[in-house]
Amino acid sequence: MADIVITEFMDEAAVASLAEYYDVLYDPGLVDRMPDLLAALAGARAIIVRNRTQVNDRLLDAGRHLVVVGRLGVGLDNIDGGACDERGVAVKPALGANAAAVAEYVITALLVLRRGVFGATGDVIAGSWPRTALVGGEVAGMRLGLVGYGDIARQVASRAFALGMNVAAFDPYLPEGDPAWVGVESLDLEDLVVASDALSLHVPLNAGTKHLVDEHLIGLLPDTAIVVNTSRGGVVDEAALVAALREGRLGGAALDVFESEPIDTEGGSLFEGVPNLVLTPHVAGITRESNTRVSAMTADQVRAALEGRV
Repeated sequence: MADIVITEFMDEAAVASLAEYYDVLYDPGLVDRMPDLLAALAGARAIIVRNRTQVNDRLLDAGRHLVVVGRLGVGLDNIDGGACDERGVAVKPALGANAAAVAEYVITALLVLRRGVFGATGDVIAGSWPRTALVGGEVAGMRLGLVGYGDIARQVASRAFALGMNVAAFDPYLPEGDPAWVGVESLDLEDLVVASDALSLHVPLNAGTKHLVDEHLIGLLPDTAIVVNTSRGGVVDEAALVAALREGRLGGAALDVFESEPIDTEGGSLFEGVPNLVLTPHVAGITRESNTRVSAMTADQVRAALEGRV
């Protein structure tokens, strides 16, 4: 039986580092084969997951010997923390290891949507040369609103400053005197939305943030505003966002996360034919570099937990 079960993709050098000391079952397809996953956990002391594996009562009951859950990332909405606490199972996310990747994604999305020229390859090859139709805008001088002002949002802010943007944020959990606020305006949520030319979301998904960005908040944004969501899909009311884009009440949106992943396409996709919309398959935090960092950190934390080290 395996000591460590890894259910989703992980940097193979990190897997090999664990295999030097433990019996490791590395099978990224296990997340889609629940009976096999439950059986594999019979003797396991650790499980390593990304965001698709649901660490709940059913999984924890199967893994009666589990000591630690390693999370290849930072979001914990797929992990029942209370159930882990009850069983004495530690949860170890890779805090900060993919922050740079997400921050670069946010800035890239803003630049692409604001400039609006990067879909012209076919026209240029065909010789149509549509210069006047591709006069976009600049991000310099725009106000970027950050909903949540943790580590990732702060890295977004530093890059936004370098591009000449103004930055404001809403974060009721960060004290007003915290040094992180230097240069960043602290606003209530509605005031932030009204004043933002672009809105980037950096909050966990829980009962308080479900559909936080709803029809009402979307209606408060300027008609030219851009929304970027790299947090969790449920934070945004997708139907309300799509309606605003279709009706020209938003300048654009980039979604890397969705309420259902992969998206439900039965009966036609909600997103089909929506203008100024960029969709990516939950990859904002995944680059070659960040995958190496996240995997190495997770491997180290799992080893420390199994060896009884702090």
